[in-house]
Amino acid sequence: QELLVESGGGLVQAGGSLRLSCAASLRSFSVFTMGWFRQAPGEERAFVAAIGGNGGSAYYADSVKDRFLISRDDAKTTVYLQMNSLKPEDTAKYYCAANFGSSYNRRAMYDYWGQGTQVTVSS
Repeated sequence: QELLVESGGGLVQAGGSLRLSCAASLRSFSVFTMGWFRQAPGEERAFVAAIGGNGGSAYYADSVKDRFLISRDDAKTTVYLQMNSLKPEDTAKYYCAANFGSSYNRRAMYDYWGQGTQVTVSS
């Protein structure tokens, strides 16, 4: 059973929007820090955004700040990434991850990962 399942990726023109969802099958989902990372071909997986558990704060990479919005619905055990004003450089596979601690941007600190969803932004 996959614990994290992403959806919502696709092909979009530059300037467009997409909303990614990550459905989690995690006990005590509300306490997990949930993050989004992305990986473009030939590059390392990089932090995009995270949101703390128990009503914690949201954090963003500088490259997506003011364009992306992370949110969570603990009742639905789902985390979202609203992506606006998309650019070709946002093209990547986007991964959802769960972290039982409070670290938000260190990939190694995340305990669970989804399989990813592809986002392609055309110019």
